[in-house]
This record gives sequence, C-alpha cells and structure tokens, in this order.
Amino acid sequence: MFQSNEKKEIYYKTADEIALIRKSCLLNCRAIAYVGSLIQPGVTGKYLDEKAEEFIRDNGALPAFKGYRGYPNTLTVSLNEQVVHGIPSDVEITENDVVSIDCGTILDGFCGDAAYTFAMAGVQANVIKLLTVTKTSLYKGIEQAILGKRIGDIGFAIFDYCERLHKYGVVRDLVGHGLGRDMHEDPSVPNHGKRGTGVMLRKGLVIAIEPMINMGTKEVNSLSDAWTIVSRDLKPSAHYEHTVAITANVPNILTSHDEIEEIEKNNVNVLEIPRIL
Repeated sequence: MFQSNEKKEIYYKTADEIALIRKSCLLNCRAIAYVGSLIQPGVTGKYLDEKAEEFIRDNGALPAFKGYRGYPNTLTVSLNEQVVHGIPSDVEITENDVVSIDCGTILDGFCGDAAYTFAMAGVQANVIKLLTVTKTSLYKGIEQAILGKRIGDIGFAIFDYCERLHKYGVVRDLVGHGLGRDMHEDPSVPNHGKRGTGVMLRKGLVIAIEPMINMGTKEVNSLSDAWTIVSRDLKPSAHYEHTVAITANVPNILTSHDEIEEIEKNNVNVLEIPRIL
C-alpha cells in the first residue's frame, strides 16, 4: 500500500470479526501455497493468476484485489527488481527469478491478505540472503505487535534489522495497513519508525505487516502501467506479509505460512527460504 497522509477513524474488531478475518486469511494463504506448487520455469504470471482466481472462487470466496481501484487481476506477481504490484503477464518465469506473490481474498465479508517471495532454484546466494533477512524482519516486526506497543515499534524493529544491521534499503513509499471489511484501512504500518511513537496498539486492531526490502537503494519508481513498483537501481527486492490481530501480550498471527513453506520443501523448482531465529 502507498503511504497516505489521509487520516480516517480506526476500526477495532470484535472477537467474532477477528475469527472471520482469520478464516479469510487462512484461505488466502492456501491460495498462495497452491500457486507456489505450480511455480516452475516456463510458467507465466498470467497462468498463476488464473489458477489462483479459480482456487479462491472454488472455495466460496472472492479475489479481493481484482477490480480494487481498477486493478485487473487476482494476484500481484512481482519479479526480481519489481517490489510490489506487478501485473501478471505472459512473461515466462525462469530458473533465476525471484517471484513475489501477493494475494487478497474476501470471505464472509472480511478480507484476508498475505504475501510470500519464492526463489527459483538458480537464484544466487546473495539474493537468498536478502530474502532470508526480509522474512526474518517480518517476525521482528510481529514481535512488537502486542498490547501497549505502538506502530513505531513495529517499523523500528524492521528498519533496525534490515537497514542498520544488514545495509539493505527499506522502502519508505509503501507501507502495511489496517485490514477488515476493507482491504486497506487505517492505520498505516510503515517499515521504519521511532520506538514509542505512532498509533497505540489496542485490543481489536488488525494490521497487515509487510516488509518490502531492496538489495540496494530504498528508492523506487513506478512503471508506465501505473501499478508496478520497481527498485530504482533495478536490484532485487523481497516482500513478505502476515496479518496480525492485537489481542494480548503475545502476537496473534491470523495468516499462516506453514503450508507455503511445506510447498517450498516439496517443489524442486524453488529454494527453501529459512528464517533466522
């Protein structure tokens, strides 16, 4: 999501609403896992998009991205230097590509949102490190998603790990967001910030945390299709996303990457991306 200065009322969810969001989120992750099982050299983003829409509709849900602000597809499929919002195309995936899949669903009136970056079998070790650090940073941010913390604590944790420690570029122009009946709600959840600042994390807040990290510069450009965002120096980028509810003094993750990670182990065309514990 693009950074916005527009402020709206924050919508805090009930326990029943959070349960419905979790249901949508888990279906969403199953759709990403299914897409991950299909990734191989020669497959196109357009094919993956068609299969994802079929899967989502067959499971009684709607693709949340399709038609959202005019977006034409079910998935965003972002390759290599494409940070986010890549429109699925007829370009064939190769064994050397980084493939970021972002997907949204609407089930029982509530949205689910998640993203995962796959590395094809020929991806180089320095790019695997970028993906590993980005994936780990997601959980660094989630550790801060508890009652009494603030939005700035989440952003600081991601920034400190990715940019200060590992010298990668943390994208400033794109942020995480609130989630509920609408795909993008307040508050914005930047991947940088100051500890102890920003919106207080109160019970019932549901947010999507999604580090978007570049190997080189933090700066990005928008392509002529008005959707695809690329790193300005055209170096690889990585993107991972979980949806989290603020309910207690421990993080409450509504999405699950477990099935996606199982696909990584079983699909010989992609590499397994570890998380540093």
